[in-house]
Amino acid sequence: MEKGKAPVFTMWIVALIVGAALYKQIDFKTFTVEKQALSALYAVTFIFAVGVLIRHYTKKTEK
Repeated sequence: MEKGKAPVFTMWIVALIVGAALYKQIDFKTFTVEKQALSALYAVTFIFAVGVLIRHYTKKTEK
């Protein structure tokens, strides 16, 4: 892999796994979560991974 592609690939994997885990934690009937602390950690990690991906692709389109 090229130098810049490895972190992007890793962030895609992290975003998919953590996003799926966060989705499973949410009860959509009552809009609550099973474990609040774990769900908060999942949300922060998911937002970070998506932010890295967005920053990468916006920098890529500017060049």
